[in-house]
Amino acid sequence: MPATPDSMKIFDRTLHARHRARAAAGFADHDFLLTRVAEDMADRLAIITREFTNALDLGAHHGFLHEMQTLMTPEKIGHVVTADLVPEMLAKASGARVCATEEQLPFADRSFDLVVSALSLHWVNDLPGALIQIRRALVPDGLFMGAMFGGETLIELRQALAEAEIECEGGLSPRVSPFADLREMGGLMQRAGFALPVVDSDRVTVNYGNMLKLLADLRGMGETNALIERRRTPLRRTTLMRAAEIYSEKFGLPDGRIPATFEIVMLAGWSPHESQQKPLQPGSAKAKLADALGTIEHKAPR
Repeated sequence: MPATPDSMKIFDRTLHARHRARAAAGFADHDFLLTRVAEDMADRLAIITREFTNALDLGAHHGFLHEMQTLMTPEKIGHVVTADLVPEMLAKASGARVCATEEQLPFADRSFDLVVSALSLHWVNDLPGALIQIRRALVPDGLFMGAMFGGETLIELRQALAEAEIECEGGLSPRVSPFADLREMGGLMQRAGFALPVVDSDRVTVNYGNMLKLLADLRGMGETNALIERRRTPLRRTTLMRAAEIYSEKFGLPDGRIPATFEIVMLAGWSPHESQQKPLQPGSAKAKLADALGTIEHKAPR
């Protein structure tokens, strides 16, 4: 897979790797969203009546798929390869481990019958390219399940920081990453060649004592700013304090806490195979919709 042109790059992947490595030691204290995703994916896999022999856990943090396995029957998933961007995260995982980036997978085509990725793909510069590589790594009729932050994530924080920076510094710089739009993800899955794609979202609201505690949690998750176009100087203390005030004024709860929104977009799709269901050809229906609805069919005017 060719490298992503600089003009298409949004994220500083080297900086993101440093943030992820820094978070590794204490990540278990901030992994509540990952745990929620693991429970959700385990429920979805449980209703699929098949077993998976070889699985890839991509962007695994401290071993996401192994956590999922504890929620399912032991025979559901066989051999697991755990891959993450930084070795510091992999040190917490077990089994076969590979230090790898989602932007250039080191696996041969048709290596796995299951690939999962939880809360990592939103840091990829070329998401369509990453999805294509994932699909190629799957055997025919192999399954991909992913979760990534969506466009509504941290909307309160983004607004508070933007207003404070304009008010205190007379300008605006990107402080929070852009996230994928739910409506676009189905199209991206189809473009990547997945069959039977399914995309939905889970909106999670987490309440914090104040904005600084939210920022500390984001740091502990390894989710702090790694935008290429970020301002290189730290946020001024006066701007930070004003952002916290704006956050409380606009979004504060009656008990004094503040809400933080996380939109988790769930993705699922299959590597194409001839045995899969195919959509009917246009005009192939043998019954009229009007008959089913008990109404009279009227031809559209020319």
